[in-house]
Amino acid sequence: MTTLPAQEVKRRGIGAVDELLAREPVHIVKNNRPTYVVLFEEDYQSMMEDLALARIEASEADVAAGRVRQGGVAELMKELDEAETD
Repeated sequence: MTTLPAQEVKRRGIGAVDELLAREPVHIVKNNRPTYVVLFEEDYQSMMEDLALARIEASEADVAAGRVRQGGVAELMKELDEAETD
């Protein structure tokens, strides 16, 4: 992934990002640390769809393997609290 100092974006504006974004997503570096990632909206939407599908597939696998329980949030929170005190 290409990196770009935040000062360069401040100095040159979005044009500095546009040039690099044509090739690949861009990390914006602030205080010597990657702070932001800029990518095209279409790429972001595709990534979010892939993530949603992966979550659905994982949930379906849990159901198929019997790794699900019935009950509400209150019951789960109670179990978690009890597990912490053990």
